This record gives sequence, C-alpha cells and structure tokens, in this order.
Amino acid sequence: MEQSRPKLWTKDFIIVSSINFFITLIFYLLMVTLAIYAVNELDASTSQAGLISGIFIIGTLIGRLFIGRFIDSIGRKKTLFIGLIFFTLTTILYFVDLGIGFLLVNRLIHGMAMGMASTATGTIVAQIIPATRKGEGIGYYSMSATLATAIGPFIGLYMAQHTSFQVIFSFCLALGLISLLTAFFLYVPALKVTAKAAESKGFKLSNFIEPKALPISLITLILAFCYSSVLSFISFYAIEIDLVNTASFFFVIYAVAVLLSRPFSGPLMDRRGANFIMYPAFMIFGAGLLLLSITTNSFTLLAAGFLIGLGFGNMQSSSQAIAVKLTPPHRMGMATSTFFIMLDAGLGFGPYILGFIIPITGYSTLYVILGVAVIATSVLYFFLHGRKERAARASIASA
Repeated sequence: MEQSRPKLWTKDFIIVSSINFFITLIFYLLMVTLAIYAVNELDASTSQAGLISGIFIIGTLIGRLFIGRFIDSIGRKKTLFIGLIFFTLTTILYFVDLGIGFLLVNRLIHGMAMGMASTATGTIVAQIIPATRKGEGIGYYSMSATLATAIGPFIGLYMAQHTSFQVIFSFCLALGLISLLTAFFLYVPALKVTAKAAESKGFKLSNFIEPKALPISLITLILAFCYSSVLSFISFYAIEIDLVNTASFFFVIYAVAVLLSRPFSGPLMDRRGANFIMYPAFMIFGAGLLLLSITTNSFTLLAAGFLIGLGFGNMQSSSQAIAVKLTPPHRMGMATSTFFIMLDAGLGFGPYILGFIIPITGYSTLYVILGVAVIATSVLYFFLHGRKERAARASIASA
C-alpha cells in the first residue's frame, strides 16, 4: 500500500540536501566571478584566471580520492564537519589579498574541502534513504545540485555587476556558516563495521576506488565529458550564432527540465529499473546536442537546453543511484567518491581537451560529434551494466 511506503522527506534528508545545495551554489557562484576578480583586482592574465577557476576542481578530485577511503573510519558526520569547517575557513581567506599565488593555494584547499563535504553528504544521503526509494531519493537529492548550477552563476554574475567582491565573499561566507550550523542538527545512524569492512590497510586501488561502482562511473565520465562542452562553451557558441541574450536562460530551462521530470524519473527507476530511465535518456541527451548543433533561433536553443536537462540531468542522478545500489553499506563512501571523481574529471578536463578540438571542428560540428558519441555510449552501457540489470530483474520476476 502507498501509505506503508517508508518516509523519504525526513528532517535529516532535508538538512543534507540543503547543505549540498548551499556548498554547490557557492562553488558555481565563485566559478563565474573569481576569474573576473583575478583579472580586475589582481591583474591576472587570462590563462592565470582560467587556472584560478580550474584548480578548484583539481582540489575537489584530490579531496574525493582520499576521503572516500577514510570516511567510514573517521565517521560520516565527522567527515562532513571537517569538510565544512575547512570550506568555511577557506571562504574567509578570499578576503585576504596576498596575490595570485595565495589565491591559487586557497582555491586548491577550498576545492579539497568541497570534495570532502560533498562526498560526505552524498554518502550520508545514500545511507538514510530507504532502500525501496533509493532512486527517487537520490534523484531529489541531486536536484539540489542541479538547482545550484542554474542559480549560482546567475547570482554570481548579477552580484559582479551590481556589488563589490567583498559583498560576494560575504554572501558566500554566510551560506557556508549556515551549512556548518545546520549540520549540527543532522543525525547519522552509526554504521556497523564488519571484519570485511575493516580490511582496508595497505596501498591498493580498491582502497581508493570502489570496483563495483567503476563501470557506471566510467559511463558517467564519458557523459560528463560531453556535457562539459555545453557548460564551458555555450556562451562562446551563442556569440557565434548571435543568441547571447537567449543563452542566459539556457541553464534555467535545463533546471526546469530536471525539476519537471525528477518526480517521475526517480520512482520509475525504483519500480522499473535503471534501464527504463537510462536508455531513453541517452537518446534524449544525444538529440539535445544534435539540436544544439543546428540551432539558429531562440526556440531551438532553449529546446536543446530542455532536452539536455531531461537527458543528462536524469542520467546523472540515475547513475549515482546505480553506483550506491551495487555497493555494500560499508563501501558506500567509496562508491560515492568513485562516482564523483569520474563526474568531476569529465567536467574538469573536458573543456581543456575539447579546447584543442574546437579550432579544427568548430562548435556546430563538435556538438554533432558529441551527440553521436552520447547515443553510441548506450551500447557501452549495455555491456558494462545494462545487460546485468536486465538479467537481475528477469530473475527476480521469475522467482
């Protein structure tokens, strides 16, 4: 019966999702404003400004890589506190002007703190969501980050035009402090550490990467790489096709698509399985990139944004749900870390690699190539996960 379904929107679920929203909002807000700050206030070159933005993602990768191994020995809530404390302290250091070198080091540490905190929130939320509502719950949780990716750049660019950088840093600090204070009210059930869970000594790959989560995380790497072309180059492409004003609404439409679809996609995944969401999403995401490649007017540009949100937005949350579902409870931290390492690697290194390809192909042809690549990745998904999921659901149905 519907009434007997375990509760999803608990106090702890709302707290974890809120913290994730705030820290992701700060990340994207600073991503679009610090390059301007570095050039205008610190006389940085364009390449230095790019490094100031990008080094944060490198820090995030480092933070995720190492905290995935130690999160359960430290404690999930304690890890979140440590991450949020360093996240807040490094936000304070933006007020200190000691040159570009200091800013780069601070950005690196800030990224590491973000990696710790967001890995902790992702692991905690996977633990507290009822097993029968895992896909739905992770879908709503990841929506907090999706909203932040749309709202953060808007607030950041607006504040950069109408306020001082000191006000921007103060706003980020306030959000960081709210996240830290809110975490005190979070209850995380103690996790029983089995003998098998304790076997994590020594330097081996399985102490940093969760093997069971790796196949779906590799799929996520490819998809994030393709999506990075939109995240990083849509503004340049909009200039080329003379749709700059419309492009400012692209990610708003992207977020709307995720918001409208998430109440349906999560429960459908729990009832019908990941394949029911993933295969159509491959086609929709690919179609969005192909539509983007032939865009000549505002309607098709925003329609492409809607399709990309519908496709990639739901694939991201579904893939995360797959990663944690495949993993025993004591390895959830590692699985979450593995998933986000691949996601960040695709988003972080994608623009750098694609930057070498764009002069050869141009933006339009690039989006054609990536659209075809996304659709083709559905075949790789079938071999890495899809056929196993289908076999597992068939055996459950016949039991």
